Amino acid sequence: MSALSWLEAEAVFLIREAVATCRKPVLLFSGGKDSAVMLRLAEKAFWPGPLPFPVMHVDTGHNFPEAITFRDERVAELKAELIVASVQASIDAGRVAEAKGPRASRNGLQTVTLLDAIGAHGFDAVFGGARRDEERSRAKERLFSVRVGGKWDPSKQRPELFELINPHLDAGAHFRVFPLSNWTELDVWRFIEQEKMALPSLYYAHERSVFRRDGLWYAQTPFLEREPGEACVTKQVRFRTVGDASCTAAVESGATNPAEVIAELLTSTISERGATRADDRVADAAMERRKLEGYF
Repeated sequence: MSALSWLEAEAVFLIREAVATCRKPVLLFSGGKDSAVMLRLAEKAFWPGPLPFPVMHVDTGHNFPEAITFRDERVAELKAELIVASVQASIDAGRVAEAKGPRASRNGLQTVTLLDAIGAHGFDAVFGGARRDEERSRAKERLFSVRVGGKWDPSKQRPELFELINPHLDAGAHFRVFPLSNWTELDVWRFIEQEKMALPSLYYAHERSVFRRDGLWYAQTPFLEREPGEACVTKQVRFRTVGDASCTAAVESGATNPAEVIAELLTSTISERGATRADDRVADAAMERRKLEGYF
């Protein structure tokens, strides 16, 4: 059994385990590569039947259009139920306040929208595509991570020896389930190549108008205000991860297919978030602080 086959089997087992033990699961799906892999694994877990749960996108309103197009096409292909939890609606309702200025981002505002949606729909298990290799706080996560009142306390997570899961939840708690915990970025791309998966074109080399900020190449978008001296140039780039357009940068690349991306990653020395995400550069513990409040 290959390492990738083992990872796939583990992920499918965890997805089925959550459906068997939880009352109302939901799968987070943004159109990004990790959530696309999650959706493909869920499809395989229950084929030839339909998905036994809806998919949900926490929509900042500042997305790359290629990701939204892919999201809608994939959901339609599977005939899945799509729930869109809108950050803009949270802003309009006064639930969160939007910052302004060249470095403002809605990324951190997703937490309130996510927790509101979980409560409104009564979800008790939320599938996420987070991986332990992405970032140090995500390396602390359990496969079934307990959230009490939406909050994460890494010191109070349950042992999971031999992947034995305790499915009990107290009132007001829910699970975040991470079937890709043990995967790496390279594993994700090898699975994409194996399954011949479609992805948003953002993930492959293309020419785009970008500008340089803090050592990163940001796309020219209506959602990101440039500072003085930040001139746009055309570069051949691709995105290693796709999040809110205001905090997600591209990398220079010539990789136009999964095999070329894999070859590129074999020589990379920087994680995808470290290489492309401004929100993780605010402080060493930036991600952990967001997760403590209920972030993905």
